[in-house]
Amino acid sequence: MNERLIEVKNLTKHFLVKGGFNRSNKVQAVDDVSFYIDRGETLGLVGESGCGKTTVGRTLLRLYEPTKGNIFYKGKDITKVNMKPFRNKMQIIFQDPYASLDPRMTVGDIVGEPLDINKTFKSQKERSDRVFEILDLVGLSNEHARRYPHEFSGGQRQRIGIARALSVRPDFIVCDEPVSALDVSIQAQIINLMKEIQESMGLAYLFVAHDLGVVEHVSERVSVMYLGRIVESAPVREIFSDPLHPYTAGLLDSIPAAYPSPRRVRAGIIGDVPSPVNLPSGCAFHPRCPRAMPRCSVERPSLVRSGARSVSCWLHG
Repeated sequence: MNERLIEVKNLTKHFLVKGGFNRSNKVQAVDDVSFYIDRGETLGLVGESGCGKTTVGRTLLRLYEPTKGNIFYKGKDITKVNMKPFRNKMQIIFQDPYASLDPRMTVGDIVGEPLDINKTFKSQKERSDRVFEILDLVGLSNEHARRYPHEFSGGQRQRIGIARALSVRPDFIVCDEPVSALDVSIQAQIINLMKEIQESMGLAYLFVAHDLGVVEHVSERVSVMYLGRIVESAPVREIFSDPLHPYTAGLLDSIPAAYPSPRRVRAGIIGDVPSPVNLPSGCAFHPRCPRAMPRCSVERPSLVRSGARSVSCWLHG
């Protein structure tokens, strides 16, 4: 039986943004999200920009404090506890390799900083050996430890970010669109590297992305988000072969085809994402949904589970 490593129940995160005349508006960035991740598993979290994917990852790590809900690590509720004992077990790889590395620090100090904070070495030699070991694991050499981030390409910088996350031997990593800022040829290298490391270390990933092709390659299960809520979850093969929610179907239809047929009309998704400050009534997707019914604009469907799949849609209610 798989070990349940991470579980999130009814996670909610609201932000207050200032409006005119000293008014504050509530942005529902994440609204009642629940999922789990087993040891060694990758859960893909997909959706359009602004749907709350990154906020889920950062709230899960308590970089943002949750408004409501519970976060469990190995069955222990860590929603309100001191996170310091758990920081070395739960790490993050940031999206932008150019902004996430301190330009004033050498690579050796960047990778070694988590070791310093968590005091996981007994001597400077042990620290240096660990830094060199991790750099070698991500495809960098010992000589790179003395250099600064500006001396590296984007792909190499992301390898440094991965090395920093791995230095304290975590169990779980939030991968916040780790390849979206990289060239396509470099993306494949980084993805393959992350899969190799996952297999060798038994890591669990929450893989946040908007590129469904990447998610299909790395994930066992996929959750689809729209305006802060999960609208469909399923094993990756079922999501890609038989999407149930119209939003999921639209996302899949938006993937560019390698050999497009001139006869095929690609539907995609019409319209723009509504403002999270003023969400539509009922199902939030109904203004853009090609299969919307009168009920969709009035009642919001719940996430209904059937076997390994869950969907929030009145078509399958």
